[in-house]
Amino acid sequence: MSRPLVIGHRGAPGYRPEHTRSSYLLALDSGVDAVEPDVVFSRDGVAIVRHENEIGSTTDVADHARFADRRTTRAIDGAEVTGWFAEDFTWDELSELRCRERLPELRPHSAAHDGTEPIMRLRDLFALVDDHAAAAGRAIGVVVEVKHATVLEAAGFDVAGRVADELRDAGWDGGAHPLWLESFEPTVLDRLGALGVGGRRVFLLEAEGAPYDLVVRDGRRARTYEQWATPEGLASLRGRFDGISVDKRMILAPRGERRAAGGAQLVADAHGRGLDVFTWTARPENAFLVRRHRGPGGPAARGEYAAEWTELAASGVDGVFVDHPDLGMRAFAG
Repeated sequence: MSRPLVIGHRGAPGYRPEHTRSSYLLALDSGVDAVEPDVVFSRDGVAIVRHENEIGSTTDVADHARFADRRTTRAIDGAEVTGWFAEDFTWDELSELRCRERLPELRPHSAAHDGTEPIMRLRDLFALVDDHAAAAGRAIGVVVEVKHATVLEAAGFDVAGRVADELRDAGWDGGAHPLWLESFEPTVLDRLGALGVGGRRVFLLEAEGAPYDLVVRDGRRARTYEQWATPEGLASLRGRFDGISVDKRMILAPRGERRAAGGAQLVADAHGRGLDVFTWTARPENAFLVRRHRGPGGPAARGEYAAEWTELAASGVDGVFVDHPDLGMRAFAG
């Protein structure tokens, strides 16, 4: 494919609350190549589709009086987070909740649909994609992001094993479907590989910081994301993983030695070591654009997103995560 894959990031969260059935349907109807669910777990081990294990910002859990005493504070990837956590609820309890827009001040149109849809399980999404692919007569992929593996493993979950079970039960583990498995933590990707799970494994790279699993293991000696993105770091990933997925700032506003060469250098470095490159997240609102592409009207207004996305495409990336799949298809696949 000469163009980058267009991936519906949590469905189509520019138009509907993220990770809802209607959000994914909008993405699928737009013709995306794949959709991306984030995965955490219920107390009884059900893989659910949520951006984070803290669900207070994306559901109406705070409106359920009987769950008030489950609000708590815990350390998530080294930072204290207060709220309600999926792993404190059974799936039956979670199924009572309804989803909400995570960024209502920026996306009021999406927030107008708050309270109308339940949380999805990962198996529900696989079934939805299977049905849509059959009806459309084309292959549609899923990019499964495993969230907070180290934290959830410390809480007693066999994260890789549960993900592998879900894939097997859905018929998505044998390589017959376009499947990618991604995480900001390389250890869980290694475990998925050791379990023989089909699909391509992709290491997510932030623009700063270090993988939490490595911080737990190595402390201050943990290799940073920026170090993983160097030619030497990328070389160490050859044969271990199939690709990287980078914060778009690492392409649009590169630092250090790459600044002069421009964003395409990171992509070229990765391709030269046999790695695919995805980037996240293409969003049209000023709040998410790099400074040179912002326009008037405030954070929620759409800026010069087409110019920014043209830069991303020109860098040679293999896939782009988008919040507005219709715009993404026009920009990257049109």
